[in-house]
Amino acid sequence: MDLATLKTLKPTEYSEAADGYRSTSDMASAAKDRIENQIAVAMRNSLKGEAATAAVKQLTELGKNFHYIQVECGLVSTALEAFSYEMGAARSKLDAALEGARAAKLTVNADGSITYPPAGEKDQDGKIPDGGTVSGLTDGTASAIGRQAANFDPNPHHRLAQDYADQIAAALKEATEADEKWAPKLRALKADDDLTVSDKDWADASSDTKGVTEAGKKYLDSLPQPPKNGSTKDNAEWWKGLTAEEQAAWISMRPDSVGAIDGLPATVRDEANRTVLAEAHGVAQGEYDTWLKQHPEPSPRYQPYIDPYTGTIMKSISVETQEWKDWEESRKSAHKSLDGMNAIQTRFDATGTNGLPDAYLLGFSTEGDGRAIVANGNPDTADHTAVYVPGTTAELGNIDGNMNRMANVWHAANDEADGKAVSTITWLGYDAPDSVVKDAPFEHYAYDGAPAFRNFMDGLDTSHSGDSPAHTTVIAHSYGTTLVGAAAETGHLNADDVVFAGSPGVKVSGADAMDVPKGHVWNEEADGDVVPDLGRWGHGGDRFVIPSDPEFGANQMTTDTEGHSGYWDENSKSLRNQALVVVGKGGDVAMKPPPDPWSHMR
Repeated sequence: MDLATLKTLKPTEYSEAADGYRSTSDMASAAKDRIENQIAVAMRNSLKGEAATAAVKQLTELGKNFHYIQVECGLVSTALEAFSYEMGAARSKLDAALEGARAAKLTVNADGSITYPPAGEKDQDGKIPDGGTVSGLTDGTASAIGRQAANFDPNPHHRLAQDYADQIAAALKEATEADEKWAPKLRALKADDDLTVSDKDWADASSDTKGVTEAGKKYLDSLPQPPKNGSTKDNAEWWKGLTAEEQAAWISMRPDSVGAIDGLPATVRDEANRTVLAEAHGVAQGEYDTWLKQHPEPSPRYQPYIDPYTGTIMKSISVETQEWKDWEESRKSAHKSLDGMNAIQTRFDATGTNGLPDAYLLGFSTEGDGRAIVANGNPDTADHTAVYVPGTTAELGNIDGNMNRMANVWHAANDEADGKAVSTITWLGYDAPDSVVKDAPFEHYAYDGAPAFRNFMDGLDTSHSGDSPAHTTVIAHSYGTTLVGAAAETGHLNADDVVFAGSPGVKVSGADAMDVPKGHVWNEEADGDVVPDLGRWGHGGDRFVIPSDPEFGANQMTTDTEGHSGYWDENSKSLRNQALVVVGKGGDVAMKPPPDPWSHMR
């Protein structure tokens, strides 16, 4: 970057180009939403058959293409804004130096050096100190030596010329560094020349995001930053205070951060988290493909069965080899996070099926066992919202079962809602215990996850945009009930009703400690569910009060399901009772009769 180029460069032109790419990104986003949430939904509901299925599949792929355009154009826009910002800073420094030199009647040469005229007091021979030409220095040591030499010169223009020459050199250096940094970054933001957006493309997009984020740190740091340890209301005010350009920059460079901030609108979090999901899927698929290459499937898969008693080889019966079983277990582990991501995408693609509303991804991460928060319907505009907290063994890899439960709750609640809007949310926002025996007896999982749950609930309250506050219900299962109890014990729960199902205990001894209005704690215990008894008697022989006990004070709802996992079976009374609570019709819930106080005398 030379002086002439920087003098004529107009950083605003790059900012204007960024506006164009941002507009394209917005148009692609709108097209994606229209395809996924309107056109494909209408086709699913009105057309049947192989042709319709194929058309919907093609539309789904087209929606993904538009999503890719949205993300990549957003990155190009942000990269251009960051380049404009850095070049603008360099240009401002140059303009200030040139103006200062002109005011001091110094001559700025084409190479950035400065010529200063003779000046100063005459020496004993009557001569005025000579003028000269100095070049700018950017090295700290060299610059210090240059200034020191100028200070000893009797010509007062020498020091001023050196200062301005240094400023010009610094501006040119900054501009050159910005140009050399951003040119390859911008060239890298180019898709391949086919019409298919593959996992490899999304993996490249992930790399692009990291590259733009690292290169654009100065620009991002110049923007208003999210509040540190702020409330959800602080978070919301920060976001509202950003310009459209600043919001786009945050979503492009830090979608993981934006998607995790409680209090932001559901649409914003969904946009950010869908980008994180798509990029994470691309990376994970590449890692899985590499794993398969490094761990080929053993052959043969089957071997003849050997009778363990007689040692007879029975060639007519084949069984899987132990080597293959071990390989398959490892393969499933390598594919686990992809299973969860595929399940979330399947939920996106199911929008409109049997009336299922739009899905919103309110949280996502592949860290550890993974995190995901998935909503059926927009909670910001819902009249009734239910948030479900799953229990032991819940993780990203098996989130499909938990999402299905809340889809069932949505259908059942929607049937009882008298036309009002319902949103049901699967909240896998904590590290759930991995094992009933090894991990579930420990309470730290609950207390570690409780603050995140409370913040999420506060965020729902903050981002709600309806005319009146939503009626909010927390539904918790198994160890999830323990987390919800810990959240109420250690802070404000921000809920109107709480429903427990299969609870082993909730860290508090009574419903009045659950931080909801009196009479708004509900409980279900199904026949054959052993978990409540484990909670009652699983602490070294001591008996503990759990929500299923009369003395706890919860409303005991009837159940017609069996075991620990049937509470959300379709068309069951267990499910309908939960739905009635979700829509504020607790008076219609079927209740268990109170225990007979004389039963022990019969």
